[in-house]
Amino acid sequence: MQEKVFDLAIIGGGVNGCGIARDAAGRGLSTILFEQNDLASATSSASTKLIHGGLRYLEYYEFRLVREALMEREVLWKLAPHIIRPLRFVLPHHAGLRPAWMLRLGLFLYDHIGGRKLLPATRRLDLRHDPAGRPLKGGYATAFEYSDCWVEDARLVVLNARDAAERGAAIHPRTRVIGAERRTDHWLVTAERRSDGARMTAKARMLVNAAGPWVADVLAGIVREKAPAGVRLVQGSHIVLPKLFDHDRCYIFQNSDGRIVFAIPYEHDFTLIGTTDRDYRGDPAAVRASEEEIGYLCAAASEYFAKPVRREDVVWTYSGVRPLYDDGASKAQEATRDYVLKREGEGNEPFLLSVFGGKITTYRRLAEAVLDKLAPQLPEAARAKAGWTAGAPLPGGDFPHDGYDALTRRIAGEHPYLGGGIAARLARAYGTRAFAILEGARAMADLGRQFGAGLSEREVDYLMREEWAMTAEDVLWRRSKLGLRLTREEAAALDDFMAARLRQAA
Repeated sequence: MQEKVFDLAIIGGGVNGCGIARDAAGRGLSTILFEQNDLASATSSASTKLIHGGLRYLEYYEFRLVREALMEREVLWKLAPHIIRPLRFVLPHHAGLRPAWMLRLGLFLYDHIGGRKLLPATRRLDLRHDPAGRPLKGGYATAFEYSDCWVEDARLVVLNARDAAERGAAIHPRTRVIGAERRTDHWLVTAERRSDGARMTAKARMLVNAAGPWVADVLAGIVREKAPAGVRLVQGSHIVLPKLFDHDRCYIFQNSDGRIVFAIPYEHDFTLIGTTDRDYRGDPAAVRASEEEIGYLCAAASEYFAKPVRREDVVWTYSGVRPLYDDGASKAQEATRDYVLKREGEGNEPFLLSVFGGKITTYRRLAEAVLDKLAPQLPEAARAKAGWTAGAPLPGGDFPHDGYDALTRRIAGEHPYLGGGIAARLARAYGTRAFAILEGARAMADLGRQFGAGLSEREVDYLMREEWAMTAEDVLWRRSKLGLRLTREEAAALDDFMAARLRQAA
């Protein structure tokens, strides 16, 4: 029997790689994706969790990027209203930094260049009377409030992969590509499974390098081609503390060094503060928030909050490496967040396309741009389906954009034994697919073993079967953030349970 030749092979299981796989599979292209670790295990799970236009990018004249990102906010919200939700941002005016007229002008552009229809417009706040002023120092009297969105970033990646798989794509997490050789009419890709060292090969007419921080390493060490562009690795770190304020709005603070820092309500009982911007050298897999960065974020927040943010209050940190296109900017925070696509190959020669840069907000548009670049070697039917992802909900997102509360009530009504908190979490994580997890259950006992914080055996089995989870870390820090709530002993018990499940399945 003749060996299958895929239309497209993708290296990298972050948001860009999985977004490209979804778009390609939905156009009828046979697609295979390799990720060396768990899906979203690097940069794509280490973001500030925002779907936003990037207000500060206006200062660097990134008008195309900002407009595209602003247009995507409402598109993505409607595609995934379970994992994406509107969020209001409070920007206090800081005397001596950006003047009020500049903030008003920037927010006027922000409101009007992206075709906003659903999100509320900017308004001015008097912090002496608005509840948003209560946690702040008394010297802040005026603020501006505007709209962006929040996203469960790692779940966005996994849901794109899940949808791609349901449309026919082959998704291979924990499978590292160790070689890619260009033949006359195809690429021969060799990959190694991490669990047992087993090797597999795949033939593909086109190859996409969406390896994120490893994009240059893939080119040099696997494809063995010189990188057509430079990558600037920039570290961004975040800290999580017990919640610093009671309302549901986010703060965006200006700093004297020109950077901005967000303070965001997080997982109901916490506040997320980030991010930093500094050049990074070393293995992206080894990145960790440094004490210098933690101190910087504490000090930046303490400039605004009446109650100082202390190092000893930090309960968790995380850090990621952004693979930015090296545009020669002198400072890390000035480097472009726009994506750049470089295609190698002419005529009938098998294409190689490498992805540099990008941000979560524009991942869907980036995927469209990748397939546009590959268009000369795509069938006409695939080219004709361009843009389909703008109207197709992600798994579990097939309900109205403003229907999250109604969905939560429905889950709680049909499964009253859960309690409101668990019902709300399941609605937020899985949308309408929560009913697949709960099917037939009439009591908590029907969901099997309880691991803590409402995490059940039934849910873990679903994550292993449908979302490629294999370890407690996958479940507790990427498929959810229940790692903030489970004890070390509970997490170890979950790991043991999942390892036993894998042995049974082997």
